[in-house]
Amino acid sequence: MSTLTLTAAGREHARTLFPGVLACAVVAAASTFLAEHYGAPVMLFALLLGMAMNFLSGDGPCAAGIEFTARQVLRIGVALLGLRITVGQIAEMGWPPVAIVVLSVILTIGVSMLMAKLMGFQTLFGLLSGGATAICGASAALAIAAALPAHPGKERATLFTVVGVSVLSTVSMIVYPMVVHALGLDARLAGIFLGATIHDVAQVVGAGYSMSKETGDVATFVKLMRVAMLVPVIVFAVMRTRSRADQADGPRPPLLPWFAVAFAVLVAINSTGWLPGAVANGGSEFSRWCLVAAIGGIGMKTQVKELATVGLKPVVLMLGETVFLAVLVLMLLRWAT
Repeated sequence: MSTLTLTAAGREHARTLFPGVLACAVVAAASTFLAEHYGAPVMLFALLLGMAMNFLSGDGPCAAGIEFTARQVLRIGVALLGLRITVGQIAEMGWPPVAIVVLSVILTIGVSMLMAKLMGFQTLFGLLSGGATAICGASAALAIAAALPAHPGKERATLFTVVGVSVLSTVSMIVYPMVVHALGLDARLAGIFLGATIHDVAQVVGAGYSMSKETGDVATFVKLMRVAMLVPVIVFAVMRTRSRADQADGPRPPLLPWFAVAFAVLVAINSTGWLPGAVANGGSEFSRWCLVAAIGGIGMKTQVKELATVGLKPVVLMLGETVFLAVLVLMLLRWAT
């Protein structure tokens, strides 16, 4: 009887979630279509379409499914990002690119947190925007946000970061190849620079392969190394949250969220070579769909007028982070070569 009750409860829960999950899936499909045909970042389309449908997140049949997609489906997508990389890919590049990636991520996030504090923001906003800039754009913003504590301004900060990093990534994809040409970097150094500085994976691929196959290959591998930095940054974010919870005598989140553990486990499994290529590629593609649907759900939960109140300072912060990262990587390239 208890099993039947649980099964019935599960079916009822699924029926409750279905309308909202379906709405987010429709936004993901429409965003993917628009991105493939018009060349803009898919995350930006998902965000804008979701915001246009924010009336669905009020009291109604879609509310529960939208909340589920924005939180749980997001975490599934982050975990499946581990299928994009292997330890062998990182080892093939040698120590200079690894050192450049590690140093640039640490310094960019550190400077971002410091600047956020000086500009009157919470340091966690600097961690969110700096992590998005330093690691992998909108995907990193969503992953870090999932590890941060809930607070009234969290979703607005996440949305602003996704919008900002998507726009800056598109601009970087156009501008940075011209910078590479002006500096006379060879194919390998150009790939390291593009992979270490452009925010989103798709824009890195576009910029790299627009120059040459070698540049595109190097840029993609370096970018995947940045994706691998998600786990330590998420752990750092959780440790910051735990320390604040201690001060407030509130509940402490787990040191390693389940999606960070799953990410690391999938990297390890993918590195063994036991996983068929079709499975890894399918999981990676499903991860992308989860993340696009999740940002659509987050968009549905946000009012446009909330984003309009962010002011100029967050824009200056994110632009400064982007410029700092580019200059830092150029300096590190001179040191490491």
